Amino acid sequence: MNNYKIAVLKGDGIGPEIVDEAIKVLDAVASKEGFNLEYNEYLIGGSAIDVFDNPCPDETIKGCLNSDAVLFGSIGGPKWDNLPKEKRPETGLLKLRKSLGLFANIRPAIIFDELVNASTLKPEVIKGVDLEVVRELTGGIYFGEPREKTDDVAFNTMIYTREEIERIAEVAFEEAMKRRKKVTSVDKANVLEVSELWREVVEEVHKRYPLVELEHMYVDNAAMQLIRNPKQFDVILTGNIFGDILSDEASMIVGSIGLLPSASIGGKVGLFEPIHGSAPDIAGQGIANPIATILSAAMMLDYLNESSGAERIRKAIKEVLAEGYRTKDIASFDAKEVVTTEEMGSLIAEHASK
Repeated sequence: MNNYKIAVLKGDGIGPEIVDEAIKVLDAVASKEGFNLEYNEYLIGGSAIDVFDNPCPDETIKGCLNSDAVLFGSIGGPKWDNLPKEKRPETGLLKLRKSLGLFANIRPAIIFDELVNASTLKPEVIKGVDLEVVRELTGGIYFGEPREKTDDVAFNTMIYTREEIERIAEVAFEEAMKRRKKVTSVDKANVLEVSELWREVVEEVHKRYPLVELEHMYVDNAAMQLIRNPKQFDVILTGNIFGDILSDEASMIVGSIGLLPSASIGGKVGLFEPIHGSAPDIAGQGIANPIATILSAAMMLDYLNESSGAERIRKAIKEVLAEGYRTKDIASFDAKEVVTTEEMGSLIAEHASK
């Protein structure tokens, strides 16, 4: 029996609720597929600040590095909004990504046929959407130096090296080889020197993948095209800030930000999390949608080469949605019954056990 050590970082807000449901589903699948998951829980974000006065303690980083994968919930909330930037929960997540060497964020956006009417777009526009955003995660304007803020002026620096661009481009082309063999590289090369280099390096990497079609698209046009015709995209390759924005836009195409999972890879251990935040306004109410986190758990099983278990999870989600069960965020669309966070997790676990 294969045994995997999983670092669990529940975080803040709805994080503990949604991670608990993902673990419930993982345990059901592990029992059925014949592997074992050993969970070790660590603190991050606001919960870590409250205990350690540190949004990402060394213990958390060490625990993650000694694991096979990391399952993460969400961080942040108004309780910690007025702390200095270096003490904020979000800084803890950025530190964790850097410490684990997680430079590539993969965010699939797939429309379930059962949720076509959950999107604000017309069914004929979004039915069949299956795209993936590959976002560079540890460079760009979020990390560039120098940066400064005074009373009258503030500035940040967008910077990418050839090495950073090359390695994220390789991830995107490898992903495309497993899919429909098309990469859309998104930049702003008409006004940004950083994007000029981005485009040049992506073209160089493309030469090693002759079977993959490559197109370039400016980010403003890409934002428009995602709404106009999302089915034209297969793999979207882009930098940190553009990927952050476009992947949230993609979430609304499929109906709810509560439906999109993600994987952060590139280092010794992968980290798997929903793309949404901690939603402190609904924390503890049992109405958060756990599907994005459960789908992130499925991506984790793919990463661990337990693909049969991953497919079991995706099939279970599809079956539960087909039966008409919905959490509140998608409840107004063809809902047979509105269920709580815990009930949705239990239904998916039950189907995954069949």
